[in-house]
Amino acid sequence: MKYQYLIVSILLGFLTQAQNFEITGKVIDDQGFELEMASVSIIDPKSEEVIEGGVTDMEGKFYLEAPTGTYTVKVEFISFEDRIYKKVELNKNLDFGTLELQTQVDVLDDVNVVYETTQVDVRLDKKIYNVGKDLTTAGGTVSEALANVPSVTVDVDGAISLRGNSNVRILINGKPSSVAGFGDQDVFQQLPADAIESVEVITSPSARYDAEGSGGIINIILKREKTLGVNGAFRGTIGDPRNTGAYTNINLRTDKFNIFNNLGYTDRKVPGNAFFDNQYPDNPNFDRIIENRKYDRSGKNFNMNTGIEYFFDESSSLTGSFFMRLGDDLDRTRNRTIRFIDNIQNSTTLRTEEEEEDDKRFQYALNYEKRFDPDNRNHKLTADFQYSKKDESVDNRIFEDVVLPTTDFVARQDVFETEDEDSFLFQADYVLPMGDAQFEAGFRGDYSDSKEGFLVNRKPAANEDFEVDGFVSSTFNFQQNITAVYSQYGNKLGDRFSYLLGLRFEQTQLKGKTTPVVEENFQQNFDFDKTFNGLFPTLNLVYELGEEENLTLGYNRRINRPRSWYLNPFPSQSSRTNIFQGNPDLDPAFANAFDLGYLKRWEQITLTGSVYYQRETESFERVQRDTGRDTEEDGIDIIENIPINLSTEERYGAELGILYNPAKWFRTNLSFNYFRFESDGSFEDIEYGATNESYFGRFSANVILPWDIQWQTNAFYRGPRENAQTKTDPIASLDLAFSKDILNDNATLSVNVRDLFNTRRREQFTVTPNFISDSEFQWRERQITFTFVYRFNQQKDKKDRNRGGGFNDDGGF
Repeated sequence: MKYQYLIVSILLGFLTQAQNFEITGKVIDDQGFELEMASVSIIDPKSEEVIEGGVTDMEGKFYLEAPTGTYTVKVEFISFEDRIYKKVELNKNLDFGTLELQTQVDVLDDVNVVYETTQVDVRLDKKIYNVGKDLTTAGGTVSEALANVPSVTVDVDGAISLRGNSNVRILINGKPSSVAGFGDQDVFQQLPADAIESVEVITSPSARYDAEGSGGIINIILKREKTLGVNGAFRGTIGDPRNTGAYTNINLRTDKFNIFNNLGYTDRKVPGNAFFDNQYPDNPNFDRIIENRKYDRSGKNFNMNTGIEYFFDESSSLTGSFFMRLGDDLDRTRNRTIRFIDNIQNSTTLRTEEEEEDDKRFQYALNYEKRFDPDNRNHKLTADFQYSKKDESVDNRIFEDVVLPTTDFVARQDVFETEDEDSFLFQADYVLPMGDAQFEAGFRGDYSDSKEGFLVNRKPAANEDFEVDGFVSSTFNFQQNITAVYSQYGNKLGDRFSYLLGLRFEQTQLKGKTTPVVEENFQQNFDFDKTFNGLFPTLNLVYELGEEENLTLGYNRRINRPRSWYLNPFPSQSSRTNIFQGNPDLDPAFANAFDLGYLKRWEQITLTGSVYYQRETESFERVQRDTGRDTEEDGIDIIENIPINLSTEERYGAELGILYNPAKWFRTNLSFNYFRFESDGSFEDIEYGATNESYFGRFSANVILPWDIQWQTNAFYRGPRENAQTKTDPIASLDLAFSKDILNDNATLSVNVRDLFNTRRREQFTVTPNFISDSEFQWRERQITFTFVYRFNQQKDKKDRNRGGGFNDDGGF
């Protein structure tokens, strides 16, 4: 009998040793937020080897298994203090319950820059910038916020570029949107920066994203709180030149629904100026014309983003949202023109424009999300429907008179422009995790129809009535229909190498119909109906050199579709002598891009770098030419700016980013980008090939002064540029901001100065066979803004909880 007991005891011992038990729990931060991707490890206390490890899911939960034994359990997350449990006896299933991690105040998050500066989170295919923390954009616009994002530049007239490439696709919450104007970047100079949660810079997009934008993708994420209970904030601004605004966001979250509402109102004045010195060596009338322009732009804008997310259960939800923007703008331009004959002043004219713009944009969206596996929330299906409408009208009254040597009538014009656009978006995405691998597939249909009316009434003489100008008045109907399907697969090979391989098919249809008001004046047919089919492969690779060091390699094929104003064949009327005219023969451009990236983190430094190469065929180039026509009033040559397809453009460059944070009170962010492009091609027997290189750099520093006053400095410099016709001088600017928390840190007072030295202006020199032009343009003069923010039930700093690693919802790793 003793031997039987002994044998049974030995067998039970072996069974016990062979049996695994579970350790479960949930990790939250000291504000009650679930911590996704927190690391949990089961460690042998003798050898200090990790027996089993994993990360928390989107709800902060973890599930680990290990054999019977005595262990140390460690829970850790970047910028939080570790929680360590010693002598944990594992002889049954253990539930640790809810574990709260405390913020580690003495150590900087080596991924994010906290405090009031732009936060940076590095992913495989993109970088995420939390511009909501940037003091220098308080009370500003989306354009001003984007101007502080590394790799992004915003020109003095609002044109947005990525790594010096203006062919960039801009999305709102991951989708094309009429709110963003479908490429009309002027809208970003009206939308408040306060509405932005973060900006994603995607230089190597996976197949999940649109193939549009040969330069890459900028995805703007709008704010939508998900904090339990009622919370919100109010922000008020006042500035000089006039910059008055109020912005509120309120959020109500329960277990069954989440209601969010953001309201914003701005009343801004944006003064600017321009100068043109044009010389015409062979012109029989005037050999030199100087223009001095003064812009006085003002606008009142109301924005609303509201919606509700309803949770059917823990695995499915439906979100309905509505976005509205109402704009009422008034722009006044005074253009004093001095004309010379044989370098002797002959006459001076004064041209005044008063442009009233009424802009309404509406967007309705539905999003359904279904998660199939409660233990793996990345296994999901999402479906989206979006309807957008744009209704814009512009009435521009133009007066031009000779003021020297005598007063005389030159021209009167009334230009009335309308644009109505309707667009529909249908999208579905399916994600299936398979262990370390992940499969994705999806569909997107993006269909838009716009009608642009252009009516010009001209007064031929002071004693005559207005009459329709039949040579430029027209209606332009434009349709863009894009249908796309994609699939991609990613996996890990070993512990260090991961890949994501995708293929996207897109069919693009561009249809245009031009109807002149007086059809007998035109013999040429400008209508077009073009269809382009394309396959767009993508490949993203990552190799882990170490725990805090990796190499990435990306390849993608992209398309750059011409926008409607690039195709509309009728000229603008902002000037009688310098006009922009679209080209209905313009075709899409296609590009192949490669990107090699490097990331290395130390205790106080994060280093990112990349080199890239892109080859684009049928690339766009805007050229200036003498039309051979002159004005009826005074015989001045008309200079035309027109987009054309050049044959090829090769672009390559390198960028470097350094986050250096030597102390809690001093943090810096430095980025530098160098690029060079070579283009070749001809138009109307003129060669427009050129070689151009340039660079830009950005430096940001955040210093905590005595009494907890924060001081932020942003400096920007862009080197000279040159294309086939034009040389552009360098640009340098400096922004300053100060802030102080008050009322028990529930409120913040701040002041910022944009373009402290008033130097952000574009200076260019253009040479063509028929004229030489020396010009200068400043979109907005120096501005100072005061801001007050009050928060209720809302913490000041919310850090980005996702560390990366594994696959994420955006199709990256």
